[in-house]
This record gives sequence, structure tokens and C-alpha cells, in this order.
Amino acid sequence: MTQAPWYKRLGEGLSRTREQLGGSLNVLLRRGPDLDDDFWDGLEEALILADMGAQAASEMVERLRRAAAREALADAPAVVHRLVDEIAAEVTVPGDDPFDSGPACILMVGVNGTGKTTSVGKLAAQLSAMGRSVVIGSGDTFRAAAIEQLRVWGERAGVPVVERAHGADPAAVAYDAISEARVRDAEIIIIDTAGRLHTSPDLMAELQKIKRVAERESPFPVRTILVVDATTGQNGLVQAREFDRALDLDGVILTKLDGTAKGGIVVAVARGIGVPVVRIGVGEGLDDLERFDPLSFASALVGDVD
Repeated sequence: MTQAPWYKRLGEGLSRTREQLGGSLNVLLRRGPDLDDDFWDGLEEALILADMGAQAASEMVERLRRAAAREALADAPAVVHRLVDEIAAEVTVPGDDPFDSGPACILMVGVNGTGKTTSVGKLAAQLSAMGRSVVIGSGDTFRAAAIEQLRVWGERAGVPVVERAHGADPAAVAYDAISEARVRDAEIIIIDTAGRLHTSPDLMAELQKIKRVAERESPFPVRTILVVDATTGQNGLVQAREFDRALDLDGVILTKLDGTAKGGIVVAVARGIGVPVVRIGVGEGLDDLERFDPLSFASALVGDVD
């Protein structure tokens, strides 16, 4: 896939956020070119309204203030142009992409309704199309619909799906999926898990059990990826912190960015837990879950301002 079509889809998917943020930035620019206190206060407010978080917005604005003085940025348009680089820097977190960095056993976790099972299916289909050997573990044994959904994805992508009966122990599914991967000499194991309330210690303990089984049995590094629904805004950051505390996350996938005007939550999550955003979703199609590129994201988020 070429970069241009994805960039276009990314821009379209972030249109609600861009309209809000870009609208606020255009209001600032129409006030005039001066870098006065009203401009800086307005810029900070615009970033907060995009759900980047108050602290992140404040620190970005302070860095832009210093850059304006140090580099003699001429006026408000120059600062807004520089904003793209600042946002990209905020969402750039070092770390391997587990879907690209070699063999891995990947646990997909998250609360109900984030699009986790759909993301498992999409990623398996994408990786299979690239020639990677994939096995799916249908670990959401509490929802018959999730088992059936992954079965359909597996058939469509030609990827084996390991499942057990409704209500079975999810850790046993993880064990079976890893065993199947050994038999098939597969290099990627993706294990779906049931949606968990981040506030429930018992449910989080069950995820920890699944991870222990995976780490004991997997011949590959085990990576834990949290799927967050971007439309939940700052609550998504709360979820991410709790899951990270319990499971030591390796990455985040943000879905449904096309459904929110607060796409700045990507900044809040990446900054808040210090793990890389590895994929973002901006639509329902197979190709609308894509690798996260900080600069492309920042450019699409700010858009063209007058």
C-alpha cells in the first residue's frame, strides 16, 4: 500500500478532530500575527479541548514559547507550523512494534467494546497477506459472538483459529494456541482476551494468569497490547494506566479515531504510560487499521490552517 492513500484516509478519519483543532487555530490566527499572552493562552486551550491533557498542552506551549524566542519564530503562523513537530515529538515513544519485529506471542487486552476482537482479525489478515504465518487464539470464551467473529476472520484470511467451548478457561486457550503454533511452525501468535473492566481486580488477575501461561509456554517473546477506544477520551488514559500497572504493557492500539473530535487522546495515552502507539484505526475497513506514524498523525491532526 502506498503512503498517499493511507495519509488521505488518515486525514479523513481525523476530520472531526481537525475541524475542532484547526478551527480553534484559525481563530487564533485571525486575531493577528502577534505572539502575545492571548495567543499562547488560546493555543493551550485549543490543545486541551482536543483532549491532549492539560499538562501535555501546557508543556508543549511552553516549549513553543522558548522556541519562538530562541529561534526568532516570526509570528503566529510560524508557531502553528512548528506545532506539528511538537505533537509528533509527544507521541514518539521508543519501542519495538511487535507485529513487525520478528516472532512474537501477542496478548490483546482491553475493556469491552473497544474493537479488540475486530483488531485481532484485521491484524491476522494483514500479517497473513504479507506472508507471515499466524495462529489466532480465541481467548474471549465468555462471548460466543467473539468466538464466531474470529472464526469468520480466520476463514477469510486462511489463518487457523484455536478455540474452546463457551465459558472455557482462557488461559487454556492460550496454551492450546501456542501448542498449535509450534506444530505449524508459526511465527506470530495473537491471543484475543475477553473485555475486562480495569476497575475489577479479579478480572485483571485473570489476565495476569493468561500472561503467565503465555510466558511459560511461548517460544517467542510475549507482548501485551492494549486496545483503547479513542471516543472514550480521558477515560481511555485511566484505562491504559490501570492495564499498564497490572500487565506492563508493550504497546497501544487506538481505535475509532474517526468517531471523535478529541483525537488528541493519542498524545495523552502515549505520554501518560510511556509505551508506543503501534496501530491506529480510522474506519471499519481492513486497511483502516494501520501502522502509527507520529509525523503523519500530527500533520493530519493539525491539517491546513489559514
